[in-house]
Amino acid sequence: MKKKQSALVLAGLCILFMAAMFLFSNQPYKEQDMRPELKKLVHLDANTLPKIEFYYGGALVTSTLPYDFIEFWIRKSCHVAEYAVCTLLILLTLRTVLVPVRFAVPAGFLASFLYANLDEWHQSFVSGRTGHFIDVITFDSFGIMIGVCLFLWFARRKKSR
Repeated sequence: MKKKQSALVLAGLCILFMAAMFLFSNQPYKEQDMRPELKKLVHLDANTLPKIEFYYGGALVTSTLPYDFIEFWIRKSCHVAEYAVCTLLILLTLRTVLVPVRFAVPAGFLASFLYANLDEWHQSFVSGRTGHFIDVITFDSFGIMIGVCLFLWFARRKKSR
């Protein structure tokens, strides 16, 4: 009975976490714009940061726009963190219902990867937001891999005890 309760709690946490991700993705960009707060915290100009430029999702990301540049990295770091946590919750739920690790890992990876795709697709319908597959194959997948690695690390530690 305890396993069943643990599985329900973990599944509930997983669903709540995914719902929170959905709600954040559903907010228009104007409601999530961090640049005004960054400007209050620190004064930066076009020459403050080392010159770095690259294209991402068809848009130029440049350190000469320092607040945009910093916000880009904060947002992408959040992608990594949220998909690491999401994947870890999915994997822990699967293991709690006794799915073997060799099946749980690919299933957890696939579930998180599919959710990342759905999330990006969903964002393409939100005002001021864009849905980019490049987010899925870069930052989201990196977070998923971190979640898998953490899970395997915990599983090995538990097994060695």
